[in-house]
Amino acid sequence: MNRTSSWVSDLNVSLVTDLYQLTMLQSYWREGMEEEATFSLYSRRLPEHRNFMVACGLESVLQYLETFRFTPESLEYLASLGSFSGEFLEWLGAFRFRGEVRAVPEGTPLFPQEPILEVTAPLPQAQLVETFIMNQVHFQTLAASKAARVALAAGGRPVVDFGLRRIHGVDAGLKGARAFYVGGVHATSNVLAGCVFGIPVLGTMAHSFVQAHPDEETAFKAFAALYPWSTLLVDTYDTLEGVRKVVQLRGELEEAFKVGGIRLDSGDLVTLAREARAILDEGGLKEVKIFASGGLDEHSVLKIVQAGAPVDGFGVGTRMSVSADAPSLDMAYKLTSYGGEGRLKLSLGKGVFPGRKQVFRMERDGVLLRDVVAREEEDLPGRPLLKTVMREGVRLPEGRVPLEAIREHATREVASLPARIRALAPADPPFPVEISPRLQAYQEAVAERFSTG
Repeated sequence: MNRTSSWVSDLNVSLVTDLYQLTMLQSYWREGMEEEATFSLYSRRLPEHRNFMVACGLESVLQYLETFRFTPESLEYLASLGSFSGEFLEWLGAFRFRGEVRAVPEGTPLFPQEPILEVTAPLPQAQLVETFIMNQVHFQTLAASKAARVALAAGGRPVVDFGLRRIHGVDAGLKGARAFYVGGVHATSNVLAGCVFGIPVLGTMAHSFVQAHPDEETAFKAFAALYPWSTLLVDTYDTLEGVRKVVQLRGELEEAFKVGGIRLDSGDLVTLAREARAILDEGGLKEVKIFASGGLDEHSVLKIVQAGAPVDGFGVGTRMSVSADAPSLDMAYKLTSYGGEGRLKLSLGKGVFPGRKQVFRMERDGVLLRDVVAREEEDLPGRPLLKTVMREGVRLPEGRVPLEAIREHATREVASLPARIRALAPADPPFPVEISPRLQAYQEAVAERFSTG
């Protein structure tokens, strides 16, 4: 069955899963195992040199759960595999998610062992959605976390996402742009993301535009005539000569000159920015901004900022879009309760705390102090992070947060982290996350029950 040209429209996301989810599902169905289960999504540890992560991707999860359906085309494909009975496929045809989701708000900084979200539903429902949930939350959390580091390094200077052309696929490009915006990026070059999410879109010009013209002067003049407030790319040939030609353009256009900035895309950006600033100022173009791009990440951005280079904004692409230094999180979606009883794993390095949980966050004078992971029913000092955002498969108002509000929440929450946690260098000590005595005792009791049979 060849569906390469139409699989998205015909099969939808019901098949965005691992085969073993479906084979387990048929076994659950055959055994009548449909009691209530809770799965917890969390990260076991942070990547090396990271001090926090920023939760993101909940919107994608809730939209998926609300609209989940097996289409006739999807069921036809599953039937062709020969592994599923007709009765089971008929059952899948009526499959809907009718469970509950509790989650931390998108944009919330989190740490290892803290649930990003918990799904409670009949076991088959909670199990089947694992792959899609992990796929969406893992990448978007990774992207928002990387963007937060870049934004912190920029020290308030605007950052534009240039990552679409090298990010890993169209869905990642779209969801990544949203996650970068949540993490603190100011705009994106991704037009579709601007259309879908309302993110500001910005762009300059490519070297090819300059190359296609007889010379830089002609290219600059043509572009500035059509887009008066444009940012001109000056490093196609000789960077400083390119800057001088911008000054010359001012002399030609006089009052009609409205160019807003120049972009430096290669070379020693600190030195070039200083020299370019001097040329612009001497030419009476103090209002023209300098925008830097070209293989940047949080470390190179911080170096430029700490050097005091006169750079007014940054375009960050590949290294942010693929999170080059930390391309994955050790994220897991694990069963923690079934039929009203706690469930866990005892595997070395992969232990699971049983039951439904809550995270209590303590702060003083606007600075976070510590978190405590507890059983859901506990009432501890601090702010509880997990909120119910979906019940009986229906999204609640708490699950319909505008993107701008999410971004503001993320900015506020990241700013409340202790300075050592906001720094790019590994924090010593890391942010303290404690396990409540009641949760610890519950884990020990459940572990004893399963280890003794």
